[in-house]
Amino acid sequence: MLKQYHLKDYHFRLVIYVLALTILGIMVIGSAKSSVQKTQILGMLLGLTIMTIVSLMDYSFILRFSWLFYFLNIALLVLVKVMGDDANGATRWVTIAGIRFQPSELSKIIIILFFAYFFMKNQENLNTIGILISAIVLIAIPLLLILKQPDLSTTIVTALIFVSLLFIAGLSYKIVLGVLAVSVPAVIIFLSLILQPNQKILDDYQYRRIMAWLNPKKYADDAYQQQNSIMAIGSGKLWGKGLNNDNIASVKNGNFISEPQTDFIFAVAGEELGFVGAAAIIILLFLIVFECILIARKAKDLSGRLIACGVASLIGFQGFVNICVVTGLMPNTGLPLPFVSYGLTSLITLYIGIGLVLNVGLQPKKY
Repeated sequence: MLKQYHLKDYHFRLVIYVLALTILGIMVIGSAKSSVQKTQILGMLLGLTIMTIVSLMDYSFILRFSWLFYFLNIALLVLVKVMGDDANGATRWVTIAGIRFQPSELSKIIIILFFAYFFMKNQENLNTIGILISAIVLIAIPLLLILKQPDLSTTIVTALIFVSLLFIAGLSYKIVLGVLAVSVPAVIIFLSLILQPNQKILDDYQYRRIMAWLNPKKYADDAYQQQNSIMAIGSGKLWGKGLNNDNIASVKNGNFISEPQTDFIFAVAGEELGFVGAAAIIILLFLIVFECILIARKAKDLSGRLIACGVASLIGFQGFVNICVVTGLMPNTGLPLPFVSYGLTSLITLYIGIGLVLNVGLQPKKY
């Protein structure tokens, strides 16, 4: 399980980027809602400990338990339906042994691990009908369970991670082009259908979020958070209003955004740290993703490459979607900003992912 690693192969640069982004997030969370700042600090310390332990465990050994992880993931997602905690009309949390967590967040990492193993084992037959159908069925089960919570945004991000893994594993370009030829018209038809007033495809709250994005004046009650978020970011100008300010017109002080420490934390950062602070968050996210890709390029095998690229996809896609939502470029989705938003499940899960990437980096390909 443990190997003799070389210190020179430990990617401290990635750790520094992650720590810098987490600390920046803790500072903004403290300003948005000071009562949860200590909890996030505890989450960072716990995450660092778990990340260090995971980074020293041979990922090839961990992958031996991929099927066990997969069925554990399914069991946890089913448990959410059976005994999950309801919050704001969605059931996404479950409490086990006094610990409350969100299985769909952990599911992202488990899916990366499982398909890193699955695609590695079936590398030679990846483009055969049997393997592709098997992969689609295996991903469809957790995706449907997440969708039923309901959690459309997490479902979409998890599906994007799977597609990324499939492409990196060596999916034929002919299949890619064929899928695009079918999916692009299908997406256009789907969008036209869900925009109909009496559509039955999406839940009512999902439909209202899309319509609020397209027509914020008509759906003002649903669009207020995004509109206030955009104004808050603009009001920050270059240097921002400062952390922990007492300006009554601030999004957090004026209660213009509910729970600003979670999904809309980037709005608080933009308002209080200005363009400089917002740009720092985006740059750190980019550097983390870029470092994961660099590690993937030197991985000793396909599974290591898929783990590093999978974690890069998770952080990249989720960060991109969150910032697009907060700046009004996408409908409201309810996704946390990686390493910045408040939430222990999300934070610790991401640290586990970084630990796996660090272990991939500790076992570079020998030339």
